[in-house]
Amino acid sequence: MLKIGVLASGRGSNFQAIINAVKTGYLTASVEVLITDNPAAYAIKRAEDNGIAGLVMRPPDYSSPDTYYVAVADELVKRGVGLVVLAGFMRVVRKPLIDVFPMRIMNIHPALLPSFPGLHAQRQAVSYGVKLSGCTVHFVDEGMDTGPVIIQAAVPVYHDDTEVSLSGRILKYEHRIFPYAIRLFAEGRLEVKGRVVNIQGRIKDEGVVISPRIDS
Repeated sequence: MLKIGVLASGRGSNFQAIINAVKTGYLTASVEVLITDNPAAYAIKRAEDNGIAGLVMRPPDYSSPDTYYVAVADELVKRGVGLVVLAGFMRVVRKPLIDVFPMRIMNIHPALLPSFPGLHAQRQAVSYGVKLSGCTVHFVDEGMDTGPVIIQAAVPVYHDDTEVSLSGRILKYEHRIFPYAIRLFAEGRLEVKGRVVNIQGRIKDEGVVISPRIDS
């Protein structure tokens, strides 16, 4: 069974979506540990409520960022973690962790990468005037939201959207595609070739999203 380690910095709503997917049997996996860099993160309570070990590991308590990620990797390894999930972890993961878990770290980002990487992606989308935005689950490399894309979901952006309204629309789909991406990993259906993630057994469809809708 796949053992998951979660890194989160805030509310942990995607963390909760993963917990729910495990509880319902949608995911054949176990969440072994939550690691947070924020002692005030609500994700800590979610871990406590669900009997999951929670660790607060603050970067200022370590001599360097690399030392911090060595310590994080050690905690994950000793728990037998096979997949690391970044569920709103607001730091760039560095080489010492990536080297221990190559193509075994997943992140979710609230934009259709490679558009709008980094912070405030929803604000960037609204300001730019795009008609579609969404969310992306990707493997993590050493760049800023640059790793191979696993799955994306697109949502419309309306003329009167704000960062808050668009964030809420996107979040609903984050909670759907993140557990699904983890499920694909757990089932051994993800094959990474360079930048391309091949999903074994994927059905090729012709689904198209157009926004705004074309009047017939």
